[in-house]
Amino acid sequence: MSDAQLQDLLDAARRLHARGLLAAGDGNLSVRLEDGRIAMTPRGVPKAQVRIEDLAFLSLDGTVLSGSPSSERAMHLALYEAVSEARCVIHAHPPTAIAWTLARPDLAELPSDSLPEVILAAGRIPIAPMALPGTEAMGTNLLPFLPTHRLMILARHGGLAWGESVREATGGMERLEQVAEILWKAELLGGAKPLAEADLAELRALREKLGPRLI
Repeated sequence: MSDAQLQDLLDAARRLHARGLLAAGDGNLSVRLEDGRIAMTPRGVPKAQVRIEDLAFLSLDGTVLSGSPSSERAMHLALYEAVSEARCVIHAHPPTAIAWTLARPDLAELPSDSLPEVILAAGRIPIAPMALPGTEAMGTNLLPFLPTHRLMILARHGGLAWGESVREATGGMERLEQVAEILWKAELLGGAKPLAEADLAELRALREKLGPRLI
């Protein structure tokens, strides 16, 4: 077991809680350990208070080895099963990102084609269909977006970020809320205007060269 990985997970939970992206016992974080086990935050414990000894451990097939993992573990396990590169999965409740899906249920993705940095750092940010919390659909609804997208919104529920490290996934979740808030403020000022098609094409080509990681 890597104590450093587990500590990174706890640090990420506290960081996201401090930024208002996790309230009370909401959300869940997990990391895939070197031995193949999945370490996950426990159900019902505020993320700012989780200790290493509180973490739950599961096998990839969903067998609970110890502790009380989140009831939303199917989402994490489905992603780890589908994406061998995934080492960390973070599900949080970024307020502005969720608000977009409440007010604009017609959207298939966050309308971020006006922000060059987002295109370079994350590519498109899709919105996965709503699934009832704790159901298998939370995992299966993600599959059409994997492994292409490492950052997405879960309609009427929250955000999801995965990465090859805890740092990558945490940064992705922070970026999601920042982008959603910028776009919301732009709406208040008359709406964000997209970049020219030529600029979008150039930025997306550069994103392809940079690779799939969240920056």
